[in-house]
Amino acid sequence: MAGCCPGLLTTPLAAEEAAELARVFKALGDPVRLQLLSMIASRAGGEVCVCDLTPAFELSQPTISHHLKLLREAGLIDGQRRGTWVYYRLVPETTDRLASILTRPGGDPLPGPEDRS
Repeated sequence: MAGCCPGLLTTPLAAEEAAELARVFKALGDPVRLQLLSMIASRAGGEVCVCDLTPAFELSQPTISHHLKLLREAGLIDGQRRGTWVYYRLVPETTDRLASILTRPGGDPLPGPEDRS
């Protein structure tokens, strides 16, 4: 059925765009990181303490911190230290840009970094 769904990448990516997207997809390529991102994104109030994330997994705190670091480096989440704990929140500009790239109609140009709000 042509036209029922938005087109995926139908225009070739520039090298810089490909490198940026690869970093994001690599960060999303692990089930634990996907779960962490989902937990952060779905949290009422928009942020969650690392102390609430760690007990949800049968992993050590340093391992969870490593996963969070990779999500942070990919620009998907941001963290703020408050005392002993770090509170994480989604970076909507990154997820919105990713969604717009994956769902843009065929032939439309890719949104660039300058298009971020």
